Amino acid sequence: MDAVLEARGITKRFPGTVALDAVDFTLARGEVHALLGENGAGKSTLIKCLTGAYARDGGTVLLDGRPVAPRSTADAQALGIGTVYQEVNLLPNLTVAENLMLGREPRRLGLTDRRGAGREAARLLADYDLDIDVTRPLDAYSVAVQQIVAIARAVSLSDKVLILDEPTASLDAAEVERLFGILRRLRGRGLAIVFISHFLDQVYAIADRLTVLRNGRNVGGGPAAGVDRLALVNMMLGHDLAQAETGHRARAPDDGPPAAQFRDFGRSGRVEPFDLTIRKGEIVGLAGLLGSGRTEMAEAIFGIDGSDSGTAEVGGTARRLDSPRAAIRAGMGFCPEDRKTDGIVADLGVRENMMLALQARRGWTRPVARREQDRMVADYIRRLDIRTPHAEKRVGELSGGNQQKVILARWLLMNPGFLILDEPTRGIDVGAHAEIIRVIEELCDRGMSLLVISSELDELAAYSDRVIVMRDRRQVAELAGAAVSTGAIVAAIAAAPQQRTAP
Repeated sequence: MDAVLEARGITKRFPGTVALDAVDFTLARGEVHALLGENGAGKSTLIKCLTGAYARDGGTVLLDGRPVAPRSTADAQALGIGTVYQEVNLLPNLTVAENLMLGREPRRLGLTDRRGAGREAARLLADYDLDIDVTRPLDAYSVAVQQIVAIARAVSLSDKVLILDEPTASLDAAEVERLFGILRRLRGRGLAIVFISHFLDQVYAIADRLTVLRNGRNVGGGPAAGVDRLALVNMMLGHDLAQAETGHRARAPDDGPPAAQFRDFGRSGRVEPFDLTIRKGEIVGLAGLLGSGRTEMAEAIFGIDGSDSGTAEVGGTARRLDSPRAAIRAGMGFCPEDRKTDGIVADLGVRENMMLALQARRGWTRPVARREQDRMVADYIRRLDIRTPHAEKRVGELSGGNQQKVILARWLLMNPGFLILDEPTRGIDVGAHAEIIRVIEELCDRGMSLLVISSELDELAAYSDRVIVMRDRRQVAELAGAAVSTGAIVAAIAAAPQQRTAP
């Protein structure tokens, strides 16, 4: 093996925890190497140790056989190690050319040569078959284009190792395939690529080798073609996930009045008027491509972008859902898609984040007693298996899966009758996937009604009683009962006629 990067015995400690415990990792020239593990397994910490963002407490790093110790990401970049994060680490208000040439702008007569920068930027992007106006702001382009720009900059600055942290999380299937084409081309030139992802299908499609971390340790890996999916999942979790791999659950529909009912409900310019009825203890899935109107439907229901047409009934009572406060008063809860921006308060602790909704409903003149807060928070940390050393730890320091559980606990403390979950398993690891799905099904069994938006069609088909399919911001199909399957959902998304399939 022609190793370009070797990490030997990398150890990193934080107060109260060992984040990395003597981890070994080898990256070969001209390979895509998948780095896998649950949230909190140590993937991000290892990358930060390799790139100088964290000082390691033990171990050595070899680059082309020579010891290196980058003190910053700039040091690592100068050594030939570039990183592109899930949230593109460029400046959206600057032009594409300015982003690509930042810190190395061509000069003419002592001034920045903007035309020269534009020509060089266009030349760099042509290597990726990307023909765009480099004088436009970066944020004028899609996330997929921004990813390519970030990769082009990283490779032009660091020509030995490229680290990609969840690069496909916000891309659709066509954009993923375009990215993979670029990665295959870079691999063919001898670039060594670290690929971090929670999407196992993508891992098997692009990776040559894989390494699995669990609880801060290297627990196995090898050539991707030689590691089957079940073995990989077992390595990641340390236990069998078979209980989560269930087929469609058949549940008898509740004969009582609807938990929530919406008629001709919509928002001009956001989502076309739709009809939706959800019964007690029912899980209704919401499927569709990105931009199909799924999130817009949820936000109209919860009053975030209130409806301007139709009627709503919740718990048998007509409601005007013109704000989240009105929705909360009606006994509803909402876990948003973007947990970092719209969900958690990163600088507050686990306890404070959990108590936000309940305390807001009571009013700040009627505070929940600290002893009662501690009891409720400890109960949900245990019930949802939230991995935190204590209830006061900053939520921003938890893994994505644990942040998602904290948001879920916040709403469960309210005991809502109707809960909306928007992409509850996006960007979290396989184990947290299984635990969130288990919680969803338990809530349903307890009589809670759920509207679940998910791009994970297999899991949506597994636990939903019905699935509503969206396209072009309108409701185009409904599948129910035994008709709910991944294939049927995909066919409905593709065909898009107005149809309703009986149980």
